[in-house]
Amino acid sequence: MNQPRVQPLNPPYAPAIQAAFDHVMPPGMPPLKLFRSMARNPRVLQRMFAGGLLDPGSIELRERELLILRATALCGAEYEWGVHVVGFAGKAGFSSEQIADTSSERIDPALWGEAEQALLELADSLHASATVDDALWQRLGVHFSDEQLIECLLLVGFYHAVSFVVNGLQVEREEYAPRFPAR
Repeated sequence: MNQPRVQPLNPPYAPAIQAAFDHVMPPGMPPLKLFRSMARNPRVLQRMFAGGLLDPGSIELRERELLILRATALCGAEYEWGVHVVGFAGKAGFSSEQIADTSSERIDPALWGEAEQALLELADSLHASATVDDALWQRLGVHFSDEQLIECLLLVGFYHAVSFVVNGLQVEREEYAPRFPAR
């Protein structure tokens, strides 16, 4: 792994930055290296937190995390993928096989229900072509409302942007976060 291009801030943090960290991090958990790196530009950090989509939205936690895991894996953003595996995969009820499958070249349809397969295809399609064909959109519409699909599109796009940041800054992996499974 290359050295981080931007060194994460170390405590003590400016009051506004500490307040931002306190808002997004669970009590007692230190801020992620990504957040500490982004804090080098407090305005961008605040905007990132404002658009994070980790709050309860129109889709279920499992659906949200499935899209995040697949989007970050497709972008090769091992840092972000690993943080989400640690933070949310258990709460979302993913098996170890399903977690590994989110980072595979080709998804194993036997591991996923119809709605989940459609979400995985959505992430794949947006990654490959930045669009969704009509057939996939119709399949998604069987399981998700327009409101939910708008959230899904933005979620995949947002985590592409996060992937660009962690990859571009070469954010050092959190010690407790898993790596991609061997492919």
